[in-house]
Amino acid sequence: MPAEQKRAVITPLLKKPGLDANELRNYRPVSNLTFVSKLVESVVASRLIGYLNMHGLMPQLHSTYRRHHSTETALLKVLSDIYAAVDSQQVVLLGLLDLSAAFDCVDHEVLLRRLRVRFGICGTAHDWIASFLSGRSQRVLYRGRLSAEWQLLLGVPQGSVLGPILFLLYTAELFDVIAECGLTGHTYADDTQVYISTPATDHVDAMDRLAACIERIRDWMADNHLKLNEEKTQIIWLGTRQQLNKVTARALTLPNATIEFSTTVKDLGVALDSQLTMADHIAALSRSCFFHIRQLRSIRQSLTTDAVKTLVYAFVSSRIDYCNSILAGVSSQLLQRLQSVQNAAARLVTGARRSDRTTSILRQLHWLPVRQRIIFKTAVLVYKCLHGMAPPYLSTYCEPTSSHGGRRHLRSAESGQLTVPRTRTNYGDRSFAVYGPVVWNSLPAELRLLNISLPVFRKRLKMFLF
Repeated sequence: MPAEQKRAVITPLLKKPGLDANELRNYRPVSNLTFVSKLVESVVASRLIGYLNMHGLMPQLHSTYRRHHSTETALLKVLSDIYAAVDSQQVVLLGLLDLSAAFDCVDHEVLLRRLRVRFGICGTAHDWIASFLSGRSQRVLYRGRLSAEWQLLLGVPQGSVLGPILFLLYTAELFDVIAECGLTGHTYADDTQVYISTPATDHVDAMDRLAACIERIRDWMADNHLKLNEEKTQIIWLGTRQQLNKVTARALTLPNATIEFSTTVKDLGVALDSQLTMADHIAALSRSCFFHIRQLRSIRQSLTTDAVKTLVYAFVSSRIDYCNSILAGVSSQLLQRLQSVQNAAARLVTGARRSDRTTSILRQLHWLPVRQRIIFKTAVLVYKCLHGMAPPYLSTYCEPTSSHGGRRHLRSAESGQLTVPRTRTNYGDRSFAVYGPVVWNSLPAELRLLNISLPVFRKRLKMFLF
């Protein structure tokens, strides 16, 4: 439900001093959905996704709620494009856009028309989806009092199986708008990344094009009952220090706001700095992990070893592993900071002293060190690309040498190696399009066999890295 409707329903109930109706925009409705309905939705979602994939109707650069897609694959794609541009001595202007209460603002009539016209969903399937969306109402319980019942003409049910997929299809036209402006976009849920690369001397033109694109996006959203949250919009220049020094502008002027360029932005949980060093991300990650380690250390004596392992994985290891493939090529000094975090976690689990060597402790726990974990994640992603278990936008980066006519008889083609693109700088080497094939080619020939399963590959890969 949009903010205006929520205020209309709830404002009569607000009697408590100090509670502002404007704060309601931070709240989201909770849908009461039965278990049986979710089972039926799962069957419909499976058939719907199968139909869309069969006819190539799914947005290629939308990574939300899709099998084999994740925030990590989305970041790898965007950063690969950025690294390629920086490797060519260009700068990249990246805009991070955010929708306000996106799921609550989906117009049912617009969605149903779009399903019929753009995606060819008609007949019984169209009627079923119309029935799924219609007839829903909402009330608010506050301090023992119920508000008036409100019929919902907008929004998809929060927590439903079909809701996220319908939202994905509802916003598919957004990529057409971005492409018409000559920019590249990538979307995860309601977070949209829009970027353009340009020589540093032409940065003013790139700013004008991004401003025009954001304006087009805002107009498109307004026509579709969505709202661009300009308060959360972030814009940053990315590139080498030498090229960034040539960028003189300090802010982007939009019709309704002036947005100053950031030096660090948060993109899908990862902090990106202007020179792509990942220093800010690793610093924030280290602080968060050490905080949890200190908290767990205070109750260590009350926990079993298995309980400590579980908590360390939940609060520390999972954070270290989150999107860690984007740390490829990061300086050894920064990776050592993460290694210090892992060493502290290992000592916490085993009860070892600070003076004990961590190499044997990590081997005892069967934990790969941080650098090897990055290699492990990258190699697994390449394996998935070669076996159809990764997004197409990543799979295109992994081309076997044997697929090139002039190289089929080379020894590298017979051993299952991949083509490594040429680069000029370290930035190009950090791209998944380059680093992925390099890691794959460094593996033993028996690991590059295409007839082994993923669990077997992961087990053998871990043994090799140890």
